[in-house]
Amino acid sequence: MQLKSSLWFLGALLLIVAGGVLSAQTDADFDHGIIAYSKTSPTDPVAQLQKRLDSGEVTLKSEPHLGYLPAILRELKVPVSSQTLVFSKTSFQFTQIAPSRPRALYFNDEVYVGYVQDSPLLEFASVDPKLGAVFYTLDEEEKGPPRFKREIYFCLICHDSSANTGGVPGFMTLAVAPDKTGNALRFVPVPASAMSDQTPFSERWGGWYVTGHHGTQRHRGNTTFSPGALLERMDWSKGANLDKLDGLIDTSPYLRPTSDIVALITLTHQTRIHDLITRANYETLRALHDEESAKSAGSGSEGHYSAVTMERIRSAVEPLVRGMFFVNEAPLTDSVQGISGFAAEFENSGIRDRKGRSLKDLDLNRRFLRYPLSYLIYSPAFDALPAPAKDQFYERARAILSGADTEHFRHLSAEDRTAIFEILMDTKPDFASRK
Repeated sequence: MQLKSSLWFLGALLLIVAGGVLSAQTDADFDHGIIAYSKTSPTDPVAQLQKRLDSGEVTLKSEPHLGYLPAILRELKVPVSSQTLVFSKTSFQFTQIAPSRPRALYFNDEVYVGYVQDSPLLEFASVDPKLGAVFYTLDEEEKGPPRFKREIYFCLICHDSSANTGGVPGFMTLAVAPDKTGNALRFVPVPASAMSDQTPFSERWGGWYVTGHHGTQRHRGNTTFSPGALLERMDWSKGANLDKLDGLIDTSPYLRPTSDIVALITLTHQTRIHDLITRANYETLRALHDEESAKSAGSGSEGHYSAVTMERIRSAVEPLVRGMFFVNEAPLTDSVQGISGFAAEFENSGIRDRKGRSLKDLDLNRRFLRYPLSYLIYSPAFDALPAPAKDQFYERARAILSGADTEHFRHLSAEDRTAIFEILMDTKPDFASRK
């Protein structure tokens, strides 16, 4: 019960930090108008698992020390090799997290699972095709069958911000400058920031443990900062190219002894893309709603969308186009190799064309993926985009892949464009059907 008390204290603290303005807010304040975020029942993978539990189709076995974690990962098809360890106090369970007791994160293309040592609460963030990020906790101390509790207000205080999620319910993979207790130092030239594939390698993973090989490249993982520390005087080599975390933490309480670098690269990419998909969805729905409202009031033409509406949709979709095609991706200057087996599992889960190619094929020498178009094009969230948004995306994709638009896409070689086009034609029927 001590943990629950500390969580309520954190909620109160967040309200105080916000200047008291949030004290009168409710779940409805995060509804995003017509999206009706708090009022809409989610259909994400965690919600689907709860339905299977309720019907008796699935039962979960609790294990000593790890509780329901292993069983839930199996049911959600989340690979254990995806384990990454974050020791900065950037979770709502911050009182339980320290450099000696990092929080473990596990993920697949649609679900993120957080595990904190000795905590009765498991954390879940899942992608809903209509709502975007949906958050849950599971209290293992509660009697009876396991029940996922949807969290709205408490999580969206941080996970619905213009700075880190684009103003929609979303995900963020933060890099900070942690002190020896895991608290993020505020007065250093390393502000807390949400990472993406555009973040330079040398600025990634402050507050995270990192295992794996990356050659001469240096990152900020495996390191704590002293107050007043100067970046130019930091010795990043001490945290580089680690096979093990021995001497840093005891990894025996976790499912793996690793915090895999390839999993971390994947995490920094897909959290941003999920948010861009959600933003394109929300903005398109708003544009269409405004158009329908205008028509019902006797304004506008029947049978097609106005120029204003189409421009709003184009503006909503273009950031997603550029994000999924890796515009401004930070280059790798040396090869990267993980050691947990995640890379092989990731590639093996890819959808392959008739030549055996997949958008999940890794490069890890110059860049993240061999064929630079995000594999999240296959995600239920992308498939659920309103038809005008998806049409706009595919129109832009064809222009880019044909070479007709190279202004922001010079990083794609002719071979890249041809391969990506052929993969999509073989594996994405709704793309192939659009001429």
